[in-house]
Amino acid sequence: MRSLENLLAASKWASALSAEDLQRTRTAVVIRELQPGVYACRKGDPSNFWFGVIDGLLKAESLSETGKAVTFATLPSNSWFGEGSILKGEARKYDVIALRDSRVALMPAATFFWLLDTNIPFNRFILTQLNERLGQFMGAFEHDRLDEPEARVAHTIADMLHPQLYPNREGRIEISHEELGHLVGASRQRVNQALHALEKSGLIKVAYRVITVLDIEGLRTFGV
Repeated sequence: MRSLENLLAASKWASALSAEDLQRTRTAVVIRELQPGVYACRKGDPSNFWFGVIDGLLKAESLSETGKAVTFATLPSNSWFGEGSILKGEARKYDVIALRDSRVALMPAATFFWLLDTNIPFNRFILTQLNERLGQFMGAFEHDRLDEPEARVAHTIADMLHPQLYPNREGRIEISHEELGHLVGASRQRVNQALHALEKSGLIKVAYRVITVLDIEGLRTFGV
C-alpha cells in the first residue's frame, strides 16, 4: 500500500524542502481513507485543505440542477488539487469523488500558505500547477462539447499521463472500463468500443483493468 512518503517522494516541491521543513509539512498532513462514491470534498465546502492523492482514483465534477454531470479532471495517485480555491479563499466550485478505494492527504491551508511564503520551489510548482490545470480544464470543456466518444476516451487517457499534474506515471494506467466510463460520461459498452478502436489504431494496448499507452502524442491529437 502506498504511503504519504511515496506521494512526497513523487512531488518535486517536497524534494526541495529542508529536512526540518519536510518534517513540519509531514506532521501537519492528515490522511483520509475513501471508499468508492465517498466525497473528498463537495461543492460549497470551505477551502481548508490542499489535497494530494496517495493512492486510488478520484474525479472532479459538477452536477447541474437537471442532474447532468460534467467531469473536469481525473485525479490519480501522485496528483495534487484544490490550490485555486485556497488561494482565492473561496468555497469549492466542484465535487471530488472517489471512484475506487483511495487514500488522500489533506494539507491544512495554514501549512500551504507557510510553504508559499517561505519556499521558492513551492511557489514555482503552484504557478505551473495552476497554468497546467487551466489548460486541462479548457481542453476538457472543448473535448466534452466537440469530440466523439473515441476522441474523449483518447484525450482522457492522455490527460492521466500529464507529467506536471500526475508525475512519475509511466505508460501503464490501472483503470476499469466502468471507471473510464464515469470519467468520459459514456456507457461501459461505448467505452469498450472506443478502446477497441484506439487499440486497433496502435495507440494503446488493453488488458484486464490495465491500459498500456503506446503512442501518447497519437492520443493527444486523436480526432483533432
